[in-house]
Amino acid sequence: MKKHILMAGIISLAFVACKKSTTKTETVENPDGTVTTTSTTVTQTPGVEVDTAKINQAKDDVKAKANEAGNKIDAAAQKTKEDINKAGKDIKDEANKVGKDIKKGAQEVSKDVKDAAATGASKVEDAAKKLKEDLRK
Repeated sequence: MKKHILMAGIISLAFVACKKSTTKTETVENPDGTVTTTSTTVTQTPGVEVDTAKINQAKDDVKAKANEAGNKIDAAAQKTKEDINKAGKDIKDEANKVGKDIKKGAQEVSKDVKDAAATGASKVEDAAKKLKEDLRK
């Protein structure tokens, strides 16, 4: 941005520069002894003097600041990437923990169901035996 502003300033100085007019009067004696006077007006536009060292220094400063800003952006992006990776790992670890808890709970429920089924089956068998005995009597 500074580069554009600097160039605009230089160009405006070139257009706004004052013109310098000089009048030259020349007197010439002719061979027949008469004197001729000639006036000439010369208009000059002074050249704009530009300090290229300052321009180059400003250009280098702009590059350095742009590089510094780029480095800050890169560092922020890297930190964000690391934070996202850490959050993803934390989520994965938590999901694994929840999955293990669910599996453990399912195993306990399965064991309880098997025990209840076995108890129920044994009660049914006992009732069937008792009924069979009662029918024999």
